[in-house]
Amino acid sequence: MKYITIVLVFAGMLISCNSSKKSKTPIQESSVSKSLSESTSNESTSQLKPIDTDTALIATALMAAPEESRSGCKVIGYNMAGEFVTLKEGDNEFIVIADNPNQEGFNAACYHKDLEPFMARGRALKAAGKTRQEIFETRELEMKSGKLKITPGATLHVYYGAKTLYDPKTSKVRGAQLRYVVYMPWATTESTGLPASPLASNHPWIMNPGTHKAHIMISPLPEDGK
Repeated sequence: MKYITIVLVFAGMLISCNSSKKSKTPIQESSVSKSLSESTSNESTSQLKPIDTDTALIATALMAAPEESRSGCKVIGYNMAGEFVTLKEGDNEFIVIADNPNQEGFNAACYHKDLEPFMARGRALKAAGKTRQEIFETRELEMKSGKLKITPGATLHVYYGAKTLYDPKTSKVRGAQLRYVVYMPWATTESTGLPASPLASNHPWIMNPGTHKAHIMISPLPEDGK
């Protein structure tokens, strides 16, 4: 009887130990998972650097261009000294405008070289102190007279975001997204079948219909929709 009692006591102890281990396992796994997640997040954040050199301006600006064309793009824009210059020479059909380091947020753009006269005219008018509406009206008249031209379908790629930190390994700017503008001078909702405002997230729509600056807008999905 004594031996039976001892066996039962040991059996009870073993069951108790196993039960205790099982109850702790999910908590331990959750803690480890959380620790790994926080470690990865901190490591990712620590890799980010401010865009504070001309090299960084070029690298991040090129993210606005199609990946296969980046090496041959010409990059223009303000350098860290505040001068509007050619930051990088190019030999393909794309021109990229780097982010202006003196403005909040991040905004770089890529477009076909045939759009450069139109873009350059806008920059010149802005430098002369013209308002946005005055710039619009001046280029409208010059488009109607044939002084300026936009090839229908010419596309502007805009890489933008609220942050100005980037990953030197990938050149990606934290939180930045791509938006596309497809120029269709004088196009309307009737001629394209596109609505004058987006019907849903990422839905194309036409902006400035019936004018020289009519264009199809394609904006990115919200961050939480990815």
